Amino acid sequence: MPPAPKPLRRAALFEAMPWGGQCCLLLAGSLLLAALFALAHLPAALLLGPMIAGIFLGSNGARLSVPRRAVFASQTIVGCLIARSITGDIVHAFLRDWPLLLATVLAIIASSGVLGWLISRWKVLPGSTAVWGSAPGGASVMMIMAGAFGADARLVAFMQYLRVVLVAAVASLVARFWVGQPGPSAELGWFTALDWGGFLATLLIAAGGGLIGMALRIPAGALLVPMAIAAVLEAMGLVNIVLPPWLLAITYAFLGWSIGLSFNREILQHAARALLPIMLAIGVMIGVCAALAAILVRYAGIDPLTAYLATSPGGMDSVAIIGAASKADLSFVMALQVVRLVIVLILGPTLARFIAQRL
Repeated sequence: MPPAPKPLRRAALFEAMPWGGQCCLLLAGSLLLAALFALAHLPAALLLGPMIAGIFLGSNGARLSVPRRAVFASQTIVGCLIARSITGDIVHAFLRDWPLLLATVLAIIASSGVLGWLISRWKVLPGSTAVWGSAPGGASVMMIMAGAFGADARLVAFMQYLRVVLVAAVASLVARFWVGQPGPSAELGWFTALDWGGFLATLLIAAGGGLIGMALRIPAGALLVPMAIAAVLEAMGLVNIVLPPWLLAITYAFLGWSIGLSFNREILQHAARALLPIMLAIGVMIGVCAALAAILVRYAGIDPLTAYLATSPGGMDSVAIIGAASKADLSFVMALQVVRLVIVLILGPTLARFIAQRL
């Protein structure tokens, strides 16, 4: 008796489209969405437009991906962007309120651990996968750590990148409608005259710092090492960080595409049954971080947008871009984000093992 024929798989919307056509559609959709978001005065429109266009194509069968070198290069540029905003005031702010700020970071990590435990306890996801997926660190870093400790990297990627998208969307809406219109943006005047010396120095710092971070295997080193080098050299008056708007637009687009195109059909199908609990957990996490931001506003005198972005649970590079496009104190935002990432990297493996052993 011949075997029963396999059921025909329904082709995805863009699966049969030539690769070149997919690229053109991605670019056109990104430009259109970015223009619409810019007209609505949403911060980081140049990040959100490509991100959402990437989600639409990636989840409908497009065979596109962003080269790792392009993502790496984009993260180094974001590191220099952050460095340009770092001032000595952030040190005084931390010294003055360090107990409250450290308690805020630990509260975020503890909340994510509890949510990871609940997701595991309710059999939505396996133990260590739920912990790494809930961890409020850099999404790409958490994926690498999860794979190294035996978790399902596909589900961790889904949880992390879904949270990045939701956090970026909520943060943009908060910046636009709660805090008000963004201030004057450096994204105006796309092709103004360049300080070529400063521009070339910036590119050298980005490339050199990124390579050092990669060689030393520093988590999120492509972003953190150029940020540290550029901040120190600019504070000493040795360089002037120059980032023309067209370079930032390219950087934002590559980062947005790298996040959006991660939502392919395989990951979505693998996570379909867990979508509602995961969405609920992400919503709770965003709410917890918003409550902690309110505490910072009340007791540390931090402005609302800065406090919200500083406590936002994940998407360090996208949070940095939103902060740079709004009135937030970017140095404070990134200081709290970096401290949290370091603590998550230290405590993450122990926390994952602790929860997995008690299920």
